[in-house]
Amino acid sequence: MQTRALLPRLSLRVSALALTAVLAGCSTLPRDGPSGASVNAGATTPEALGSYALVPLTYEVTERIRAVPPQFFGTLALSSSDQPSDVIGEGDTLAVSIYDPSGVLFGGSGTLGGASANRAATLQGSNQNFNGVVVDRNGSVSVPYGGPVRVQGLTSTQAAAAIRRSLVGKVANPQVLVSVAGNVSNTVNVLGDVRQPGRAPLGVNSDRILDVIAAAGGSARTNDDLVISIQRGGETFTAPLTAVTTQFVENVRLQRGDVVNVQYKPRRISTFGALNAVTQIDMPAGPMTLTGAMSRVGGLNTNTANPRRVLVFRFERPEVAQALGISQPATPRGVPVVYELDFNDAANVFAATNMEIMPEDVIYVPLAGAAEMRKFFEVVQSLTRVVYDVSVTSTLNND
Repeated sequence: MQTRALLPRLSLRVSALALTAVLAGCSTLPRDGPSGASVNAGATTPEALGSYALVPLTYEVTERIRAVPPQFFGTLALSSSDQPSDVIGEGDTLAVSIYDPSGVLFGGSGTLGGASANRAATLQGSNQNFNGVVVDRNGSVSVPYGGPVRVQGLTSTQAAAAIRRSLVGKVANPQVLVSVAGNVSNTVNVLGDVRQPGRAPLGVNSDRILDVIAAAGGSARTNDDLVISIQRGGETFTAPLTAVTTQFVENVRLQRGDVVNVQYKPRRISTFGALNAVTQIDMPAGPMTLTGAMSRVGGLNTNTANPRRVLVFRFERPEVAQALGISQPATPRGVPVVYELDFNDAANVFAATNMEIMPEDVIYVPLAGAAEMRKFFEVVQSLTRVVYDVSVTSTLNND
């Protein structure tokens, strides 16, 4: 019986200790993210430098953001080449036709309709499945009676003239025609997210970056999610495909040996907190606004969200931060900014519609004060229930 008398006092002591522990640790209770007070505490103020700038988001602020010209990372403009793409190189297959008016070189003279008949021959390699000769590793082709003729680095017209010179003195006034039947030297390698990766030939009218991507079948992805890189001589030049398709200076001329890589880099944003979905979203083609992003996750959770604090975490471009008068120091990724929208103000719906969301943005909505308090009491209730269960179990064990 003495034990039974002590149990109520023990239960009260345990309950008091548990409640004290909860009150002491209430700042660490699960909140699905930082509380509104925590967001305020981490922001820069006139008195102290914080981790980020906290900027109220209004329609006027969104207009100032949109007034800053858009920029993209990287550029291909510095990789533009003026190297000719119509010269003959090692491994190319040439179709060479030699016309002999005298008929001496290729089988004697003949007459046709009282006129001298031209005799012609087409040079042919060892592979009888095609007409033509392959430029050897010395950059030459072998011409009957003319010997090795160097054609590497020449255009088709210049190669024809070189072959004709090799026959001077052997043939009276020979005529030579040369064309490239197989182009393997003036090519680039196209890799990555294209339908037909591999070698793409360069030509006088097909030597730009969009030409070779089209020759590779293009990509099934949207342009907004593709990044183009050109590797040449130990250097890499990079730009988004949207820049290449909209700015002529980015649609650069390529040169032989370039490696073009079409990389799929999906643009994504993340949503956390008191929204109806905590997820990562693939952005659609074209711009996406804050209202569009929120609608894709079902909007605010009406039971828990604090509509006065819709937050957008972003590493902002320094030029945008300057336009907004933000003095927060920049990091290598940009200026850390948290935009804060009061969704209870009807005028700010227009601001949300005008606010363009950028890749890697984080949209976060903290819990409303009532929801945070409800969570607190749920934890207190759960701990109190544990104390009650311990008390009952102890009583039964001592009976």
